[in-house]
Amino acid sequence: MPDRQLLHLVFGGELTDVNSVEFRDLSKIEFVGAFPNYAEARRAWKSKAQSTVDNALMRYVIVHAHKLLDPNDDDHHHHDH
Repeated sequence: MPDRQLLHLVFGGELTDVNSVEFRDLSKIEFVGAFPNYAEARRAWKSKAQSTVDNALMRYVIVHAHKLLDPNDDDHHHHDH
């Protein structure tokens, strides 16, 4: 049986300040994708982050959506992150 899907979202955009997590313009957020596990999400995140390394205000993030969808699920600590 395949591993249980643990939904992770990767997106990013330009921040208002390098010390902030506030995006400058939400209409310009780039949705990189939805991934079934942390390892795949991290690969996508790393690729996008490295491609924008010259812009200090660009930030890509990984959201552990499975934790938001099922906050009572205690099983996620047994997986790949």
